[in-house]
Amino acid sequence: MAKPISIEVWNPAGKHRVVSTKSMPGTRWIRLLTDADCRLEICTEKKTILDVEDIQALIGDKCDGVIGQLTEDWGETLFSTLKRAGGTAFSNMAVGYNNVDLNAANTYGIAVGNTPGVLTETTAELAVALTVSASRRVVEADQFMRAGLYDGWLPHLFVGNLLKGQTVGIIGAGRIGSAYARMMVEGFKMNLIYYDLYQSTRLEKYMTAYGEFLKSQGEAPVTWKRASTAEDVLRDADVISLHPILDKTTYHLINKDRLSIMKKEAVLVNASRGPVIDEAALVNHLKANPMFRVGLDVFEDEPYMKPGLAEQKNAVVVPHIASASKWTREGMATLAALNVLGKVKGYPVWPDANKLEPFLDENSAPPAACPSIVNAKLLGLEVSKL
Repeated sequence: MAKPISIEVWNPAGKHRVVSTKSMPGTRWIRLLTDADCRLEICTEKKTILDVEDIQALIGDKCDGVIGQLTEDWGETLFSTLKRAGGTAFSNMAVGYNNVDLNAANTYGIAVGNTPGVLTETTAELAVALTVSASRRVVEADQFMRAGLYDGWLPHLFVGNLLKGQTVGIIGAGRIGSAYARMMVEGFKMNLIYYDLYQSTRLEKYMTAYGEFLKSQGEAPVTWKRASTAEDVLRDADVISLHPILDKTTYHLINKDRLSIMKKEAVLVNASRGPVIDEAALVNHLKANPMFRVGLDVFEDEPYMKPGLAEQKNAVVVPHIASASKWTREGMATLAALNVLGKVKGYPVWPDANKLEPFLDENSAPPAACPSIVNAKLLGLEVSKL
């Protein structure tokens, strides 16, 4: 097994050994672990993504818990290694856990944590940024300017799409999708059409109330509609933002046929999971429809892009930075650390993973609980009464 090049050790005499496969933002998460008598070992190896053998070497012969990353392959091999080392907890520093084999974790009795409730607004904000950048051709114009090509104002120079009064479509109206919808509606007075398997009553009430407010100010009210199919959203919306979970039903949700029913000048945004879009089909669509634009934070074969995508001027592409605000990334590190610490200490599981504010308040001690354990019920873990 390959040995990590460099490990940073905090509180060497700590009773409980916790390892982190990456250095994470902030210092609160470090302090919470070391104050609770943990020896923390942070891998500082320069590899962007650790392979299974690297993580096995990190775990070693004795390890109580691991804080890991979404890019790592947590399956049978790693969970069995962690179990043999006496470990009981693993937490992703992410809300998603597509990289985790939950069946393997359950087999070895390993609690799997994630970090929900802290990414909502920042992810929605990035989706808005991608929308505006793609609609108004900001990246194209920036590159044009830096290349020294600008020699004066022209009527047709980088003409893009007006957002105000247009229709924004949401596929997946959960916390992030709803936050994005509110930002677009409030910011640009857009009408809304959304598709979700479940009715988003809260979003509908917001849209109705905001429409009434606009009427009271002498302005035209915004409208909303819950679509019966995803195709209805794709067909009717000027801007479509994708916020579904990734499973068998949403894999290649956006494919050649569904791209063909969208408006020729539509804007498509994805800050959810890369494989919900057939990226090869998207590249062909972008080539054939130069006024169609896309903003992508995630990719089907991440960290790689499908051939041809990088060359499309009507695509705005950024490297999976939706959660990359200082407050959010530090909060994610804190929640991941507290998931592991809570299990190591034998704490119960917090009853509502969508309401984690008590864990994020830097001015007070966090509750004696694991913030979010996704397989808590399957492992029969106690639920906190706090």
